[in-house]
Amino acid sequence: MSKDTKTPKDTHYANLRRAHRDQKRERGELPSPPPFRKKKAEDWKAPQHAPDIVFLYGLHTVRAAISNPSRKLISLKVTQNALARLELDPETLSCPVEMVSPQDIDKLLGPDAIHQGVLLETRPLPVRKLDSLKETPLVLVLDQVTDPHNVGAILRSAVAFDAGALVTTERHSPTESGVLAKSASGALELIPYVQITNLADALEELHKLGFQTIGLDSEGPAPLEGTFDGGKIALVLGAEGKGLRQKTRATCKALARLDMPGAIKSLNVSNAAAIALYAARNHLAK
Repeated sequence: MSKDTKTPKDTHYANLRRAHRDQKRERGELPSPPPFRKKKAEDWKAPQHAPDIVFLYGLHTVRAAISNPSRKLISLKVTQNALARLELDPETLSCPVEMVSPQDIDKLLGPDAIHQGVLLETRPLPVRKLDSLKETPLVLVLDQVTDPHNVGAILRSAVAFDAGALVTTERHSPTESGVLAKSASGALELIPYVQITNLADALEELHKLGFQTIGLDSEGPAPLEGTFDGGKIALVLGAEGKGLRQKTRATCKALARLDMPGAIKSLNVSNAAAIALYAARNHLAK
């Protein structure tokens, strides 16, 4: 057998050796390897691709996308090592699989993307409308939260607390992208990401669907826990710094605050979302 031919057994033992080395480095028994010097980000130019194409990357993100029946796959570019870690049989996929080097993926995503040796080319997820939320008791609404890392973290919390959707505006909000999906760590595939044109109109539509809309505001007149009323809740959060816009505040059925006894009185929007979802779930469970 050629030295270049690797069997599943070889790959298994290579993974075990790598894990053993990583554990020794964490204990300080081995020095950390020198940082891998990629091409500088300012020297990289993004290749042109069609607007209806989404590049997803990272092992967990790609695994979740492949498992999502609503996700239309176009192609998978993957290294030999990443394919073994994905634990997928290429023959079972609905798209072509191309074996590549990490550098090939760097050329498409740039040197800063932590792709872990895998890139999935897909179509965007199907558009979802607000009237599809009739049967869910809990949704999360974002008022111009622009950072895809924050929105990704919020998606994870929304899935963890079984919210029915994350609603956000088409403008001043991140579109579906590899950065958003990677930050969500698979959650983008598990919850509708509903983008609407006008937030005030969307809140009024949620009212017609029976939702109590509660805007989170540090100066809210009452604690969130005492504001819940009814069996359908829509939590509305604004961007860090500016918070909810005036029109949004005026349209919400109620404004509420998160009481914090400590010296710090404000939280990152993703942390505030997680706490608010927890409180809402406690109310709905009663």
